[in-house]
Amino acid sequence: MTNNALEAEGLTKIVQDATGSLTIVDDINLTIEPGETVAIVGASGSGKSTLLGLLAGLDVPTRGTVRLFGQDLFALDEDGRARVRAERIGFVFQSFQLLPHLSALENVLLPLELSGRAPDGQTPLDAARALLARVGLAERLSHYPKYLSGGEQQRVALARAFVGRPPILLADEPTGSLDARTGAAVIDLIFELNRERGSTLVLVTHDPEIAALCSRRVELHAGRIKDESGLGVLPA
Repeated sequence: MTNNALEAEGLTKIVQDATGSLTIVDDINLTIEPGETVAIVGASGSGKSTLLGLLAGLDVPTRGTVRLFGQDLFALDEDGRARVRAERIGFVFQSFQLLPHLSALENVLLPLELSGRAPDGQTPLDAARALLARVGLAERLSHYPKYLSGGEQQRVALARAFVGRPPILLADEPTGSLDARTGAAVIDLIFELNRERGSTLVLVTHDPEIAALCSRRVELHAGRIKDESGLGVLPA
């Protein structure tokens, strides 16, 4: 069995629109090793977010395969893919995706409750509290999302993504809804937490400075890989 964290082979997504068929992701072949930090870049509409959704099994390709640590995601049904995501993937989204009726603590607890486990022998409550403290929100545990700033909401989302110590973190424009200063602080946290936990990070971004923090950049153009380069510029 392969030791690669993620493998995409012939990955293609075609949708129908008013003018006919539209190819969003076109014959992508990509291998990501454990512990790599990979930036997916490209112009708006190049297929970055669609590719990330396919790599996570959130979307189903028209053809092609995705293997997560050797497991073919699309050989599983929807429930099976959901179980794999709960065990092995953390997500950070541009729009935070916090549940508004849950407090910061409850939002972070949610993936532990869904997976039925907590890391390192901790209780779910202790793990959630510890990670919220790690991202600077120890005093905001009981606050609901509407009472948190955008930066605070994204830090809750980071805590939620990392709390189960998933081996893979997928981030889709995680600073897109934040001002420059807050976004820089969030990016620092993502890379700090990722280094501490030894995760594999796949990051969609339009920001070349953020992409330069990753060990490799994959550039998409019209749904195809245009350029793939090892940047070799890791954060200190």
